[in-house]
Amino acid sequence: MSEVPANLSYTAEHEWVTSLTDEGTVRIGITDHAQDSLGDVVYVDLPEVGDSLEANESFGEVESTKSVSDLFAPINGEVVKINEALEDDAALVNSDPYGEGWLIEVKPADEAELEGLLDAEGYKAEIG
Repeated sequence: MSEVPANLSYTAEHEWVTSLTDEGTVRIGITDHAQDSLGDVVYVDLPEVGDSLEANESFGEVESTKSVSDLFAPINGEVVKINEALEDDAALVNSDPYGEGWLIEVKPADEAELEGLLDAEGYKAEIG
């Protein structure tokens, strides 16, 4: 069974989202289930800092030895930081999907959108 931390929110498309930080941002990554399904991640294509995200729209890609998968924005917002470590070591997505393998930090356009995401139990039901 994939790891599903209770302190995160999730999407049906297998992204996770942290709670708001003191700076008013959230971190986004892909779930343990997603990285496991993808296999060995070899490249991650991320947006630029300053880009706007639209909920449910693609904001990048994860390329693995098996396939290329789109990344979908869980919320509307502005990209304020990208995980530059992934440029040199995309495998961090596999080895530590909820830690060093995070993808982007976003300033939500509307914090209320976070309430519409799945909790850990809801996500576990999705991947059942």
